[in-house]
Order: sequence, then C-alpha cells, then structure tokens
Amino acid sequence: MAASPTEPIIRFENVHKAFGAKVVYAGLDLSIYEGETITIMGGSGVGKSVLLKLLIGLLRADSGHIWFRGEDITRMSEKQLGIVRQHIAMLFQGAALFDSLDVGQNVAYGLHEHFRKTMTDDEIARRVSWALALVGLPGVERVMPADLSGGMKKRVGLARAVAVRPEVVLYDEPTTGLDPINTTRINHMINGLKRALGNTSIVVTHDMSSAFAVSDRIAMVHRGRIVACGTVDEIRSSSNPYVADFIHGRAPVQEDVETLLST
Repeated sequence: MAASPTEPIIRFENVHKAFGAKVVYAGLDLSIYEGETITIMGGSGVGKSVLLKLLIGLLRADSGHIWFRGEDITRMSEKQLGIVRQHIAMLFQGAALFDSLDVGQNVAYGLHEHFRKTMTDDEIARRVSWALALVGLPGVERVMPADLSGGMKKRVGLARAVAVRPEVVLYDEPTTGLDPINTTRINHMINGLKRALGNTSIVVTHDMSSAFAVSDRIAMVHRGRIVACGTVDEIRSSSNPYVADFIHGRAPVQEDVETLLST
C-alpha cells in the first residue's frame, strides 16, 4: 500500500443524503489517501454508487462536506466542478458508452470536453491510442460499441476514464455482468493502472473476490454510515457481525430481519 500522507486526498465529513423518505447517508465519514485503492462494500441499495456521484457533483449532499485536496466540493459551482472532473474520472456501471460514436470518439470524449483548448487533434488521437493500448485494446478506434463484448465495453470505458490522466479513478461495479475470465482481467487492470499511473482508486462492488484482489483498504457501508474500515486482513477477521455476515455470504443478522419485516 502506498504510504499515506498526513492529510487525505479526499474526505467525507458528516455527509447526509436522502431521496424523499429514503435515507442513504446519515453522517458518513471517510478519509481516502493518495495512491491507495479503497473498495466501498455493502448490500444492495445502501448507496455505494451514490458516494461516487456525490464526489464528482452528479448528486449534491443534503448536508456535510466532501473535500478534495482541501477544496469543498459541496460548495462548488458547476464550472468549478468541471475543473474537479479533470482530476477525477469515473468508469460507470455498464461502461455507459455512446452507441452513436465509435470507440475512438468515445475515448476522446473527455479530452474534447476538458482539454479542447489545450490539446490539438493529433495530440488527442495519440492520447486515445495510448489509453486503448493501456487496457489491451490497441487499434480498435473505428469499432462501434455494438460490435464489442461486455468485457471489451468495460475496457473501453476504462480507457475513456484514464485518457484524461486523472489523479483519482472511480470504478462503479467494474465486474458486474462479466464472466470469471473478464472479471480477473478487470481486476488485473485496476492493479496495473495504479502501478503504471500512481493514481488513487475508489472501487464500488459487492464482489468480495474482486474486493480482496484489488484493495489496500475496504470500507463497509451499513445504515447510512461506515461501520468498518481496514485492510483486507482486518476486514477478513472483523468481529463486526454485519461485516462477517456480508463477506461470508450469510443471511442478515436477526436485527436486520426484524427491521425488514417491520417496514
């Protein structure tokens, strides 16, 4: 694991978020350090992907603060968030490629969005080729998304994310829907990109094998808060009943069953 500086690169401080009566976060606190890969775990519907969207301003926190390199994202204008998104890129669940654009145009999208005033067309084309080669897909610029397998779409989405050379890469369920071979390939890519680029990675997944394969630390979300955070070994040996039940695939603890039956 990369050495952690005194100050985290990202910090969630007493973050609250609700959608109507559905409370997602009720005082979330989490620090993320430069150069590490941290995985956010938790059951379906606990708001793992919401955390990523709050970080890049696609959703706004109801209260609390989210800090990136000492700047409060929760107080930023859309223009200011645009600058932050040059440094934090996201691989969306399902890759979210534009069907009407070929692979090269998809990978170049963020470059045109953020760097059209500072990069020439030739520089963008070279960066696209570099990003595709980095994910093991050289020379596929003219291929359309409809002609790609699910695993290849994920890799193109990852190429689009890293093409802007971000400091932080967000992975939203990167292995969902993939077969074991492609799941292993994506895990290797997450680790390889961190080694090659030195970026900070935040992974959202419910796949425990992937979490153990890529993580420096794992944070568990439950009832709107982080209930455990530690290294892979610390999470594996955690005495927290929710954590233990989750990682071993056991049924919910009794209090959770009673809560579900009462709602």
